[in-house]
Amino acid sequence: MDTNDRDAPRVVYEGKYQRMVVRGTWEYSERTHAGGLAAIIVAVTPDDRVLFVEQFRVPLQARTIEMPAGLVGDIDAGESIEVSAVRELEEETGWTAEHAEVLLVGPTSSGASSEKVAFVRATGLRKVGAGGGDASEDITVHEVPRASAAAWLVGKMRAGYQLDAKLWAGLWMIEHELDGTPRAP
Repeated sequence: MDTNDRDAPRVVYEGKYQRMVVRGTWEYSERTHAGGLAAIIVAVTPDDRVLFVEQFRVPLQARTIEMPAGLVGDIDAGESIEVSAVRELEEETGWTAEHAEVLLVGPTSSGASSEKVAFVRATGLRKVGAGGGDASEDITVHEVPRASAAAWLVGKMRAGYQLDAKLWAGLWMIEHELDGTPRAP
């Protein structure tokens, strides 16, 4: 065990959604909501379009392209990852899903945060609204043909958008099972 692991954590700041912790020589953030978990939703529409969202992110002071995502348990602490994912998908994109499957859970930035992210595959999609996020969000929904999604993302990157690196993992998960075998259409 690292000596930093034996030191008691000290909270130096706590806000509504995050706290800053010092433990030994480490400084890191923790989510304050239940579980400290976010869900990224990998979703493809019935006409084979990948759902992406665009929004301004204050920490980056830039517009980003991401897959739909949100905090698990921020509204209802007992909410499952799957239920949270479908709720966020609908809120952000206007699409809902018949089924949500957790594919993988892991750290987002293990040197800077204790937050974990769950990749969730949403299937059986059906359009139910306009999307765009809640009253505090200004989200633009992009429905991009799967065959050209990677090229579209590169174009957005070249145009100055910040791209969440997890996008590439999400695209891979559209085409593959976790063991690397091709996914059946």
